[in-house]
Amino acid sequence: MTRDELIDRTKRLIAEGEALLGAPSLDALQAWLRRSDELLATAWGNMDRYHLAWLMVGKPKGTVRGRPMTPDEEAAYVREVAGQKTSALRMSLDAVERQGMPFRGETGGIGPGGTGRGGESGNQPAIAGPPRGRFDLPSEADDLAERVRLAREEAARHVAHDVPRAPRPERMQR
Repeated sequence: MTRDELIDRTKRLIAEGEALLGAPSLDALQAWLRRSDELLATAWGNMDRYHLAWLMVGKPKGTVRGRPMTPDEEAAYVREVAGQKTSALRMSLDAVERQGMPFRGETGGIGPGGTGRGGESGNQPAIAGPPRGRFDLPSEADDLAERVRLAREEAARHVAHDVPRAPRPERMQR
């Protein structure tokens, strides 16, 4: 999937979610949730229960249990879930469109202003000079060995940080 395809499909799903807020329908909500889940899984991977709980998607505050919902309760449920999922879609859109984040399954480039492989995505030429990575940052392979050596030297200077500095009373050593 290209970045433009993901942006376009996400915008359409956001518009559908906003329409559900105005005209709630449980059947339409369920179909929309399937399509939005499929798109988000393609872009970011499957979301486990932790992610869904963090996003508060599908966890309405006043869930009715043990009996059918009244039309008003159903409409409130649809509005709440659609609002939550639309917010998650907006975050996804922001990550791809404004922040230029790479996404799973991405084809055809690496984001706004990026050059991809040899300048193939976007209209910018490939950058001459040392290899560059995503978002035109120096490649990690450039000086990785040197950075690791420096980090080890810095860590070696701090080995005594966990040594007690003063004797501690016995009661505090439990």
